[in-house]
Amino acid sequence: MLELGGNPTTQAQDGDLIKDIGEATFMQDVIEASAEVPVIVDFWAPWCGPCKALGPALEDAVRKAGGRVKMVKVNVDENQGIAAQLRIQSIPTVYAFHQGRPADGFQGAVSPAEITDFVNRVADLGGDGGLSEAVEAAEAMLAEGAVEDAAQTFAAILGEDPTNAAAFGGLVRAHLALEQLEEAEALLASAPAEIQGSKEYEAAVAQLELLKQAQDAGPVAELRAAVDAEPDNHQARFDLAQALHAAGDVEAAVDELLDLFRRDREWNNGAAKDQLFTIFDALKPQDPVVLRGRRKLSSMIFA
Repeated sequence: MLELGGNPTTQAQDGDLIKDIGEATFMQDVIEASAEVPVIVDFWAPWCGPCKALGPALEDAVRKAGGRVKMVKVNVDENQGIAAQLRIQSIPTVYAFHQGRPADGFQGAVSPAEITDFVNRVADLGGDGGLSEAVEAAEAMLAEGAVEDAAQTFAAILGEDPTNAAAFGGLVRAHLALEQLEEAEALLASAPAEIQGSKEYEAAVAQLELLKQAQDAGPVAELRAAVDAEPDNHQARFDLAQALHAAGDVEAAVDELLDLFRRDREWNNGAAKDQLFTIFDALKPQDPVVLRGRRKLSSMIFA
């Protein structure tokens, strides 16, 4: 389970995440421990050349898994009983144990990408250590207005898993709720490559953009009057859509942008469509406004 404020790297430094073991503690460090978190066992020997390359690569991938998997190293020369019991016929041999039983493994040298895939696959056997539940709790705090508590929880989750896109997006939204636009923008700029391109990242980018637009939005009444007086004033209609969104009337903003797209889809380099996509990205995919807006936009594009 997630313990906010914990640090998996410290575990590695303390020798709990990766360690050398022997037959005396195999039951405790592998069979019993794998009931809590998957355990990778690296069977090696000092004279084995491929082992010397594989071991450090495995250790690095295990550390990057952030505590979701552990690793033990067994010298087969010194622990021939365990090697015989598990029928280790060649080295390097790597087994993964979960819930006390072998769950995955491979023999021989493999590529760095295959090592990463293997470790991630094994880590997934044990779930995410309670991170999903922590994200849900933080989202509830955010919805209830406990924004600072939510921000602290999202930050703690990212401390456990820096590539958790849900927590990342939540932290950005918490900054936006606190009107900390510069902090939100800096956070987005520093996003890990694994997060960039995720739906949570794209939503956060869109939400920041819309909030920045809202700061310069004009009065709805005046813009509505300008559009009513001159329906083909595309800039006024675009500005009205931004003002409506800033006022919280998202559906009306979408309707104005759809009307603008219908009148002149190429105006200002397709600004109406771009703005619609920004609004859609900022909302949940199944939001009725998104479903209705995308359907209407598609019907106009492919008409």
